Amino acid sequence: MQRRHVLYSALALGLSALGFTTAAWAQVPLRVMTHSSFDLPKELLARFEQEAGTRLQIVKGGDAGEMLNKLILTRSRPVADVVYGIDNTLLPRALGARVLETYEGPAARRPAQVDMAGALVPVDYGYVTLNIDKAWFEQRQLALPTTLQDLTQPAYRRLLVVQNPATSSPGQAFMLATIAGLGEEAAFDWWARMRANGVKVVKGWSEAYYTEFTRNGGTRPIVVSYATSPAAEVFYSEKKISEPPTANLFLKGGVYRQVEGVGLVRGGNPAAREAAGRFIEFMRSPEVQRALQTSMWMYPVEPGVARDPVMQHAAEPTEFVSLTPEQLAQAAQWQQRWTRVVLK
Repeated sequence: MQRRHVLYSALALGLSALGFTTAAWAQVPLRVMTHSSFDLPKELLARFEQEAGTRLQIVKGGDAGEMLNKLILTRSRPVADVVYGIDNTLLPRALGARVLETYEGPAARRPAQVDMAGALVPVDYGYVTLNIDKAWFEQRQLALPTTLQDLTQPAYRRLLVVQNPATSSPGQAFMLATIAGLGEEAAFDWWARMRANGVKVVKGWSEAYYTEFTRNGGTRPIVVSYATSPAAEVFYSEKKISEPPTANLFLKGGVYRQVEGVGLVRGGNPAAREAAGRFIEFMRSPEVQRALQTSMWMYPVEPGVARDPVMQHAAEPTEFVSLTPEQLAQAAQWQQRWTRVVLK
């Protein structure tokens, strides 16, 4: 506890040196829009409120895609002052809609493990990939697929659940992975064959993982999730286990690196702007960067932050794809084509 207090005191002193003071916004709430997976220890959030002299209003906007939709729909009267959870797949759309303002504080200038172009400061990163229920496959003695093409075969009919890329950031990331890995025409041909082979589409990650995945009582033993999900299974297991019951499938065209950021909402309350800057710095503080590993199950971007021991079950893939901002500008068109191919 003493070390934690010292760290927060250092953070507070550093921010004060930059000209941040608490008096100006002591009674002004800071509205923070996040995706539904935002989860940091209450103690950390309480410490931030105490040090910043503000009161947090966490506004959960659903999946990241839904969250961005809400920011766009409310841009004439913003419902938040700062936003966390827009990722590199959604950033071009956010920039095009002009819902963000550039932050130029220390966190924006400090090196990070991964970069994020545009108005957002990177906070964490992860890999969208396929997860499988190991027991389901072992009990049926069904070989694991080794390529995306395998999933189009009759043996894997109605085994995969994915998220809609129009409403889900992992859903969009997986769609983009198939395009980057297979090529546009081959990817949409694959999606057409997956439709014929019974792929299930749901709105967001939570529904896919906690409702449809066989590990949680559903009927689909393959789910689009994250490379850290097996580590989370170990961490949250009621019984102490040394190996996760799920595993990652790092298939070519099926792994996408996702980077999440935090930034200022254009048109947010001017009286809360300094507190918003403090929140951005807070999200890059060592304590938050350690905590998010086992609360939001992402990898930290701050150099030098140690990995939690459970992250040994979250090995990073050696091969993955990411797209350039210019390529991502086509995401809306690809979403429309995906909808026509898969849903209509």
